[in-house]
Amino acid sequence: MSFVGFYGEWFLSACGSKVVAIHTKEHSDGDASEDTGSDKVLSFAVSASGKLMALTDDNKRLVLFQSEPLWHCISIRWVTRRCTSMVFSQAEDELLVADKSGDVYSFSVLEPQREGELKMGHLSMLLAVTISIDDQYIITADRDEKIRVSHHRSPYNIQSYCLGHQQFVSALQIPSGHPQWLLSGSGDGTLKLWEFESGRRLQSLDLRQLEDTPSTDPVKGLNRAVFCVRSSPTGRDVAVLCEGVMKVYMFTLDQNGIEKLVPHSKLQLSHHPMDTDFDIEGRLWVLSDSTVAPLQVFSLTQNSWESETGNDNLSRVTDILITEWSTTDSFQRITNRFEYLYKVGFDNVNNYLQKKQQRIIEHQLKRAMSQKAKCNKRPKEESDEVLIKPSV
Repeated sequence: MSFVGFYGEWFLSACGSKVVAIHTKEHSDGDASEDTGSDKVLSFAVSASGKLMALTDDNKRLVLFQSEPLWHCISIRWVTRRCTSMVFSQAEDELLVADKSGDVYSFSVLEPQREGELKMGHLSMLLAVTISIDDQYIITADRDEKIRVSHHRSPYNIQSYCLGHQQFVSALQIPSGHPQWLLSGSGDGTLKLWEFESGRRLQSLDLRQLEDTPSTDPVKGLNRAVFCVRSSPTGRDVAVLCEGVMKVYMFTLDQNGIEKLVPHSKLQLSHHPMDTDFDIEGRLWVLSDSTVAPLQVFSLTQNSWESETGNDNLSRVTDILITEWSTTDSFQRITNRFEYLYKVGFDNVNNYLQKKQQRIIEHQLKRAMSQKAKCNKRPKEESDEVLIKPSV
């Protein structure tokens, strides 16, 4: 899996078995990357200030990095299950880790060698976790279409549920500047906006309906699972990525409008996107599975998102990225990553009714054949009685 993040003017990316930190403006090639070993990165998180970064791999290691004064590893700890999502608290004293068994563990940042503590759990696999701007609520999303809002200090106390998705919930994002709102993406191909403290849904958009030729086929929606939702530093712009779609869906958040989430444009890509994020200047960086030009940068100019060309900083970052990943399969896109998460329904009632109808028809046929056999036998018996009747 591939991930993108920003710390100030540092571009951070984890892909394959490597994590790379590159300054987007200064030429510093000395400590541009840190190798985490041979295991693949499964989850990746950057703190709000960008001073901390954490990742987990498929060997169940949790690695914590610090960027100041230089990039260095603070600790290596172990998790119980393979992780699916992580988030730092806003105070940056805690790291919440969600895993495939449905549990959330809390790891201390201030005590980097301290083992994790079980914080809360779901009955289903967790796919995303985030925390409110005031650190008051932990928001978790699972495979069973549920979004749970729990109190941070007492997670057994559930504040609300955000219900309405028809498939697993794969992405959560609290947009900057809108601390009361929550954006969620799902395997049903929809993007929803919530007032999470009350669990009230404000808006829902089906991404299939945003195409020039909208599809109403639910089967095609399986290829539109949302796997990434990002908001700009100002909270005005939102970028969304979908599985198997070579586009970036751009939206605008309007707190005063009737429609809070307004579709803006679709950015066409030449390759499949793997992750995206906004930098501190509000530009959108898109990481794709291209081995030639894995990075694209889009900037908003006169209310239109345009791809930047001839950017020396972008070229330098791209060259370093290609060099660091040239010996790995980092650019290989994970296809059908959500295929096993879709629930398959079994219509047992319909199957039972079909078999019952078949048995009724068979019984009626047997009854009809039996009655026909009796009718054919009766005239013969009557004719025999006439033949043996004595004459007077």
